Amino acid sequence: MKVLVTGGLGTIGRPLVTSLDSAGHEVWFCDIRHDSNPHYSRCDIGEFRQLEDLVKRVRPELVYHLAAEFGRRNGEEFYESVWRTNAVGTKNVIRLQERNHFRLVVASSSEVYGEYSGPLVESLPDRRVLRQLNDYAISKWVNELQVLNSIERFRTETVRIRIFNTYGPGEYYSPYRSVACIFVYRALHNLPFDVYTKHRRTSTYIDDCIAAIVSIADHFKPGEVYNICGDETHTTKRLSDIVLKETGANRKLARYKQIEMFNSLVKRGDNRKAKRDLHWRPTIGLEEGIHRTVAWQQRVYQDSLKNQFKLSNQLKARRN
Repeated sequence: MKVLVTGGLGTIGRPLVTSLDSAGHEVWFCDIRHDSNPHYSRCDIGEFRQLEDLVKRVRPELVYHLAAEFGRRNGEEFYESVWRTNAVGTKNVIRLQERNHFRLVVASSSEVYGEYSGPLVESLPDRRVLRQLNDYAISKWVNELQVLNSIERFRTETVRIRIFNTYGPGEYYSPYRSVACIFVYRALHNLPFDVYTKHRRTSTYIDDCIAAIVSIADHFKPGEVYNICGDETHTTKRLSDIVLKETGANRKLARYKQIEMFNSLVKRGDNRKAKRDLHWRPTIGLEEGIHRTVAWQQRVYQDSLKNQFKLSNQLKARRN
């Protein structure tokens, strides 16, 4: 199958491209940076002309639409970019789907469930009004409404996936990344981090996330929506405890607080539908996932860690 992946250089996009290629598909991908891969194109999905030209050249049968501005805090601080990329960019993809009749997988987020604290099943937004708590979450719900409107008006064939707290190798640190990435990076670099003890999350290791998404190509059911998440719902303190153990960092780096304002307390994902329809099972638990993430970050940031260790020794020598 000829497949196009938007956001193909991202944390999820890059391994998705590799896995789809390994599964035997002809894979093309785009992002906003330059890259030397012959199947890659630079394309800003917020610019219709660029995306239209790419679709004309590739003529995909299936598009995985992952390109987006990511993250709750990122959405608040850079809201212009979030709305241009997430809302206008997704509308551009859908308009081209309506014209070219490719199947589409749209990456949504667990954030669309907002402040609801019960089990998060896919049918929940159809049964009750949910209040999203930030612009990123709102933009992802807008994406889902855009998809549903297109299905109703043009009979387009689309699957929505709600991705839960995905983390692991390939996720480079910034203050806007996943909580697991932030905890690991800051613990390794001897930097403090905030742990909100009353918050609970369902995390997803990157390999499990990719396996579920790839499976959609062979088990595509138009109109469906799936939670992509692991089996375990854990406290952020449990996550912090594992990170501190794996990194050997000083436990005083964790600054314990109860609640982060304007953030949902509990995200308890229900993955039974994805297991059933996609013939998929998550295989990597939180402890093993953090172990692998720590090992990857140690390799990636080894130079900065060496410099930090050297500086620490120099400071100790001066004190003595």
